[in-house]
Amino acid sequence: MSAISYFLELEGIQTTGISLVRENTECLKPPRFLWTSFPLGRPLGKPGDPAFQRRVIMAALGLLERESGPVLEDYPEDLPSVAADEVSVCPVNFSMPAADDSSWQVRLANERLLMQPWYSLSLRRRGRTTVGIAKAPIEELMAQVAQALDVPDIASVDLKSLKYALEDLKAFYQEALTAQPGNHDPQETARIMWHDTVLGRSMLAIHDRLAASESARIQAFARGIAPRDQAQNRSP
Repeated sequence: MSAISYFLELEGIQTTGISLVRENTECLKPPRFLWTSFPLGRPLGKPGDPAFQRRVIMAALGLLERESGPVLEDYPEDLPSVAADEVSVCPVNFSMPAADDSSWQVRLANERLLMQPWYSLSLRRRGRTTVGIAKAPIEELMAQVAQALDVPDIASVDLKSLKYALEDLKAFYQEALTAQPGNHDPQETARIMWHDTVLGRSMLAIHDRLAASESARIQAFARGIAPRDQAQNRSP
């Protein structure tokens, strides 16, 4: 979207957009973007709240009044919390691994078996899925993630392919975790995925290994693996 903005602006068409990963937008410096602190996949905030969504859209459109850029403005509102009595229960119970637990590959494969029925329920209920960018079965994508964690130099793997795999796996988990009807607090769903699941811990491990690289390019790639709030806010 940032690149498209540049091309349109060269043709005299003003552009604005919404960013969910502030660090990436800072690097790309598009003409006008609004950063929101919402979970990935929800640039306008809470589903079913048109008043809140309209405020986000109007804030983004308001950046068109700026005569010059680049402009990167923070949206001042956080995502509204869902009342405790309205939140649907997570359909899967996760347990923290023991110190002598199996390999990443075995743990991820076992977790997929837990998630698959709920993903299938989501697919039947919603009639659509956002999984598919990597064009590979979920079990193969999990094996790819495990292999990336097992190599001595994680920066030597195909990072673009790994990013596609992780995007599909995040979508798979998101849809499985919200398979039950009702309201799902996005912040709680994100916390569960990033900190209660084997996938979440594997993504944070990948993030940490890439962020430790001396290459600025790989460090920037690490910021696209895990949101800043999830990478920083961990249990001790």
